[in-house]
Amino acid sequence: MAGESASFSTTVASAEGENTDYGFERAEMYQGNLAGTVNPYERHLFLCYKSHESWPSHIENSESDPLPTLLASALKARKKDFQVQTRLTICEGGDDVKLSEGDVVIFPDMIIYRGLKDSDVDSFVDDVVVNGNPWVSGIPNELTGSYVFVCAHNNRDRRCGVCGPVLIEKFKEEIEFRNLRNQVFVTACSHVGGHKYAGNVIIFSADPEGKIVGNWYGYVTPNDVAELLDRQIVKGEVIDRIWRGQMGGKVKETEKVDESKLANGTTVANNVIQPQENAIEEKAQRSASCCQGANGFSCCRDENTEQKQDKNKGGLSCWTSKLEHRHVLTTVAIAGAIGTIALAYAFYKRAR
Repeated sequence: MAGESASFSTTVASAEGENTDYGFERAEMYQGNLAGTVNPYERHLFLCYKSHESWPSHIENSESDPLPTLLASALKARKKDFQVQTRLTICEGGDDVKLSEGDVVIFPDMIIYRGLKDSDVDSFVDDVVVNGNPWVSGIPNELTGSYVFVCAHNNRDRRCGVCGPVLIEKFKEEIEFRNLRNQVFVTACSHVGGHKYAGNVIIFSADPEGKIVGNWYGYVTPNDVAELLDRQIVKGEVIDRIWRGQMGGKVKETEKVDESKLANGTTVANNVIQPQENAIEEKAQRSASCCQGANGFSCCRDENTEQKQDKNKGGLSCWTSKLEHRHVLTTVAIAGAIGTIALAYAFYKRAR
């Protein structure tokens, strides 16, 4: 009895130590800002493959796991051809979630392709992911209900390995209690980013408008599970205090700018006018700023044209002035000559 008691005490102490170091009581819990810790993306693929206990640290690059490696490589090679940003995550199958090895689940499309094989990866990526067409080698099945993915990737990070399985069991317990077994499905998934935010949970469910949204949550504890089911899944309400972001989510504007208050003619759509644009605008204002008539016709003359006309006018006036001056001198000379001739003729008559 004494030996059994000592063994039990050691097990309890070990469990408490793990919870303090890696579990829900670790010091880093609630120390980081969660909102905005999800990079923008619009589509999420989940490949069902083996169990979370067997996943190596980087399962997408594991030589011993060809299917996830081939799919990850094909997606990476074709990512420039995608119409939308796409993520790949590995998940665990099981009868309770109606998923088997090789199944590919696609959100927000809410479809599943069954039994992807190594030899089919390239055609699947080309048909479905790149071109958005049905896969020639498979028939898509529609999904119904809500899906909960909990990071339990122990070989990647111990925090997820400790928190994930506990959350999965709590979700299953609360789902059973609420009689949601055929409406809400929960399973383990591989690394999704942000180990320090463990427990990490992604919930794909309908929002109040009926649109399928993937909401990410961090620092999730067993105490949050009931609220996630009742508010996020049943009502479509986001729980802000543990919310990280969402699939398809945009960065929230920290401040809305009133267009009427923007200076220098800037607008919300184009709130920066480059220096060269300012110069062009000022020049245009100088050239034709006084008024505009109907149909955009300007009633004002170009300043440069006016300056040219003034210069031409100045040159003409100078030339005219010189011409007039010469004409006066010529007239005086002629008058003087006529006067001299008349005077000489008068003297001639007197002499006779």
